[in-house]
Amino acid sequence: METPDANEPAASRPPLAAGGFKIIERALLVVIAAMTLAAAGIELWRVYGAQSISLADILLMFLYLEVIGMIAAFYKGGGSPFVYPIFIAITALARLIVLQGKDMAPENIVFEAGAILLLAIAAVIVVRAGKPGH
Repeated sequence: METPDANEPAASRPPLAAGGFKIIERALLVVIAAMTLAAAGIELWRVYGAQSISLADILLMFLYLEVIGMIAAFYKGGGSPFVYPIFIAITALARLIVLQGKDMAPENIVFEAGAILLLAIAAVIVVRAGKPGH
């Protein structure tokens, strides 16, 4: 963490609270990353023990991957970190459709597919808005 320069005007230095929030944010991201990796490890162990891989297992691993990607995007500072929660929501909805598709009412599948479409449109808007020149 950088220490403020004594010659630097106080107005250009970040407030103490902002620095504290940044430390808390980074610490919580490390905790989330550790929990996500632990959950992925537990899931891999369960799949290994069952000697069976289902589509739901693969989609769950994609959810874990998206969470790790979101944390990596935050630390790299590149791209739009806001698009990752949208990807996570799309993957979660797809997983829900796969897991409950046979037992769900057809109109619920249409509603969830519509939600995926809306989220995909939102992701395109967020990505395009984040590009230079917009």
